[in-house]
Amino acid sequence: MAYSTLKLERAGRIATITLARPERRNAISRVLMDELTLALAESERGGARVVILTGEGQAFCAGMDLEDLRSIAGQSLHQHKADARHMANFFHGIYSYPLPLIAAVNGAAIAGGTGIATLADFTLAVPEAKFGYTEVRIGFLPAIVSIFLRRQVGDKRARDLLLSARLFDAAEAHAMGLVTRIVPAESLLEEAHKLAESLLAWSPASLQRTKRLLRQGQEAEIQRELETAIRESADIRTTPDFREGLSAFLEKRAPEWTDG
Repeated sequence: MAYSTLKLERAGRIATITLARPERRNAISRVLMDELTLALAESERGGARVVILTGEGQAFCAGMDLEDLRSIAGQSLHQHKADARHMANFFHGIYSYPLPLIAAVNGAAIAGGTGIATLADFTLAVPEAKFGYTEVRIGFLPAIVSIFLRRQVGDKRARDLLLSARLFDAAEAHAMGLVTRIVPAESLLEEAHKLAESLLAWSPASLQRTKRLLRQGQEAEIQRELETAIRESADIRTTPDFREGLSAFLEKRAPEWTDG
């Protein structure tokens, strides 16, 4: 099918999905979420055995799109919950994708972009890549990605990253286990394809069953936590701090927070 926010290419049993909104730094819109979900499903149906995910231009994915942020400001609580559930399904779909998934992070991966990059089975990143869970800067919550981050890096590191909202580089991400390997920019896709080719040598049934085995023991708990995250994500959007943080972000000024 034709996509407006990404490109899907096949080379033998390897599918490559490229987020293709370079003018928006490949920011996450509802359309991009829907199309990435469809492209992953199309890759599986089309006979791919490994999928590579990368970005076009200077960024991998710069988080939520400003236009989408503007559109949610006036939503009802019911709409906020539906939107939060849509996002939860999107991230959980990446986490639980049955085929081996390689993220080739070509630049900045911020907020939800960090989530996409680090939920892949393998995350290759250029040395210049930047990561960060910046949601609290605008009065929002990293509610959904926090569920997966805590399992990846532990509670103490998750608190540091989520509460400080600081940016960190590929070297630190690698030290924490969020990045599998740091790769020079000029060989990023080449190395991603080499990794994909090596995976093609193994039993596809074994790879998929191993992925299923790794998540099965946690799935019930993750689903319970996602329900809490959906509720919290929707509730924060009804607060004065979220409205102020969003307005300040869009107006490029410092926010004036309430006392909580």
